[in-house]
Amino acid sequence: MVLVSYASVAMNSRLLLCLLGLIGLLSLPAQAQIAAVASPSGPVPAGPYAVVDVGTSEVLMDRNAGAYWYPASLTKMMTIYIVFEELKAGRLTLATPLGFSENARAKEASKLGLAPGQSITVEQGLQALVAHSANDVATAFGEQISGSEAVFAQRMTDTARRLGMTATTYRNANGLPDPAQMTTARDTAILGVALVKDFPQYYGYFGTRNVIIGKQKVGLGVKFLDLYSPYADGLKTGFICASGFNIVGSAVRDGRRLVAVAFGFRASVLRDEFLVRLFDEAFALKTGGNRQKIWQLHNGGGGPTTVLPYGECGAIRYEFPGDAAWLGTYGDWRTARTAFDKGRAELAALGFSRLGKEWILPVAANKVTKQAAIIADLEPAAAEKLCADYQAKKLFCQVKKSGEIVPPFGGFWR
Repeated sequence: MVLVSYASVAMNSRLLLCLLGLIGLLSLPAQAQIAAVASPSGPVPAGPYAVVDVGTSEVLMDRNAGAYWYPASLTKMMTIYIVFEELKAGRLTLATPLGFSENARAKEASKLGLAPGQSITVEQGLQALVAHSANDVATAFGEQISGSEAVFAQRMTDTARRLGMTATTYRNANGLPDPAQMTTARDTAILGVALVKDFPQYYGYFGTRNVIIGKQKVGLGVKFLDLYSPYADGLKTGFICASGFNIVGSAVRDGRRLVAVAFGFRASVLRDEFLVRLFDEAFALKTGGNRQKIWQLHNGGGGPTTVLPYGECGAIRYEFPGDAAWLGTYGDWRTARTAFDKGRAELAALGFSRLGKEWILPVAANKVTKQAAIIADLEPAAAEKLCADYQAKKLFCQVKKSGEIVPPFGGFWR
């Protein structure tokens, strides 16, 4: 006969309920983590976000900041944190050669593409991580510092725990997809603040816009730095299909430094635009030391979500809430871009300050591809007035609502 106490049954029941609750939490639908945020031309879907005052660690604004998320290339912020630790300890110098293995070379883009046996300096490597989000460079750092990327990823996770990032797990140094590699906006904000506070002597690398490797200039930079000039001075963007477009930004205004994290946008321009608006709103808020601290936010609340299913990732989509002005379809991209530029100049002449976004759309028929010139994401009055002005001059222009702009885009052939 097996005797089971009521206490052990009760304890096992509680454990089972906790386990079921955790499973339910992690399996919440994506819709629970995605909600509309404001844009100049209407609401757009976005994931969690948080804004922190670096001086006081107070949370100024947040939504779902404890929800699990795939970090994508924001992972490289922790890779850089550990490189900074190695520099501070004297185990690396900025001039130390960083070699590339076959494993590093084989990583998917974006990357530098150096062959096994080639090397750059640690300083060039830091610049390439920020300006070009180079996956092969991140792997090379992991292998050089820890002997293998797997061992380095464990150090990354251990460092995250030490910093108070209680929900973050790393499996690689670069952020390429791994279902076990997760973080939260709360944790990522803690890391952003730590990079600013712990390494003021190296933090300036997060403002890198490009790097010279050999005779080649490499880098896309972080567009947010230009959009929020002169206040913005770093940090990092990241994208994989599942996570959408993510960003961590830092800005200094009126003597205050804020760090903001925003996840889960379906287009990079929407992400960058939202971060600018988020900073403007957050800087208008006052701090007195009595707001909740970033580490006091609770981790948990669902996720990770999938923003762009793999089959949709890379497909041409109109992701903007605003109207579009279609200015014609042309035989090559350059001619279409010229038409776009003329349309924006006309909008400015008509008195509009919001001039929309570039959307040059390839459309095909009978094995021929042309380029449609479209000014995207306009307020309705702007699109209507521009097309009325064009039509009065007997020029082609049609207003298109966002719901009309769907694949296969045959309506844009002419």
